[in-house]
Amino acid sequence: MKKVIEFLSLLRENNNREWFHANKSMYKSAEKEFNELTEQLIEEIAKFDPSVGGLTVKDCTYRIYRDIRFSPNKLPYKTHIGAYIAPKGKNSGYAGYYFHIEQSGGGFLEGNLMTSGLYMPEPKVLKSVREEIDYNGELFEENIRKATGFVLEDEAAKLKRVPKGFPLDHKYADLLKHKDYFLSKSVSNDFLLKPDLAKRAAAEFSKTVDFVKQINRAVEFAFEEE
Repeated sequence: MKKVIEFLSLLRENNNREWFHANKSMYKSAEKEFNELTEQLIEEIAKFDPSVGGLTVKDCTYRIYRDIRFSPNKLPYKTHIGAYIAPKGKNSGYAGYYFHIEQSGGGFLEGNLMTSGLYMPEPKVLKSVREEIDYNGELFEENIRKATGFVLEDEAAKLKRVPKGFPLDHKYADLLKHKDYFLSKSVSNDFLLKPDLAKRAAAEFSKTVDFVKQINRAVEFAFEEE
């Protein structure tokens, strides 16, 4: 990922159209390198989660161009690159595996990150996941524990009270307060630059497969109810 790291580091300091167009070939080289990684990740993850088998790079990756029409931030380009490998692709609404590279230092969602799970689910899906926790909270906690090295994120965005429809003294009240359900793990540039990145990243993601599959059972149930 040397080309990706170098390009993103420079883009962060030169986030303007003139610089980007003058260095379009550097971007294309970085994009090619990341797309090759994404293709390998799909193949490796499908070995333990067949639901992502058959996805293409386009199904999982995002444009680098920012939509600035309604944003106070008018910088034209994202300073990160990522791939979301989930059943039926990045826009399916299913839980999956996200690989994120960003050269911006420490802090949540800054720097390189691996996450597994569900981010910003639609209301009916969120309700279904919470019902899954209500019914199978012990399994949910067990699957979080299995994901060694990953932590359940989104503490800042949690509800202050147990959501409507669940008792205030619910055994899994703390889990029910979450609005998103994903596990995350920061990784260093050193991790990115060593050989066999896709295999090593997939080995980490494999620790979260039971967590993802349990969530996707709830997602599937929500979609079937339509």
